[in-house]
Amino acid sequence: MPLYETKRGLAAGYGNGATPSARLTTLGDQVTCDFFTAMILDGRGYQVRAGTIATGLAAQDVIADTVAEMCADAATGTTIIPVSFHIGLRGVATTTTLQVAVKGVGAVSTAGTAFTPLPLRQGGSASVSSARVQASTVTVTAELDTTTRRLFEYEDVQTQTPTTVGGNTALGSIAASTQALRYVGVGPACVYVQVASTTAQTLYFATLDYIEGPTLLFVPS
Repeated sequence: MPLYETKRGLAAGYGNGATPSARLTTLGDQVTCDFFTAMILDGRGYQVRAGTIATGLAAQDVIADTVAEMCADAATGTTIIPVSFHIGLRGVATTTTLQVAVKGVGAVSTAGTAFTPLPLRQGGSASVSSARVQASTVTVTAELDTTTRRLFEYEDVQTQTPTTVGGNTALGSIAASTQALRYVGVGPACVYVQVASTTAQTLYFATLDYIEGPTLLFVPS
């Protein structure tokens, strides 16, 4: 095989079995991109979102076992890898304890309103994985210290009365970085989000981005 020639399956810009050349600068330096960007260019990136244009999703009173707000599921043969999680909070009341958690487990969810994952490559194909979004209704398997991975957690007690901006309660934001979500969900697997506030007044907007692919792509036999 010639230098820099690669054989690849169906992917962005090339047909099956094509041999694209390497991308080089005018000085002959090879151009590379990070793994997640490469996967999105190949049409393997998806997003699950909670909250509509103007209305946030309601948080639980407390984080309860087996109850989640949103999730992404991978059946046997498919693997999902979370990329990032972002959340904006609205209606944060005085002395409200806020809790946010992202977790991964080796069993898919069993109840909740289906959500069609959005391709992160505009115009990309539909996902093989599935998702659910529904306030305090998505059902996941029980959390155990022997099976459930904790990928991100946030807890804070709000002691300041929220101000209003344009008639709306100002948003507080929490962001989980890519580095905080180190998990490879080899199907069956589920990545899920739990959000709770003790006064049940908090609404939020959230997104969970992930990549997917056939398990053999990430875990060759």
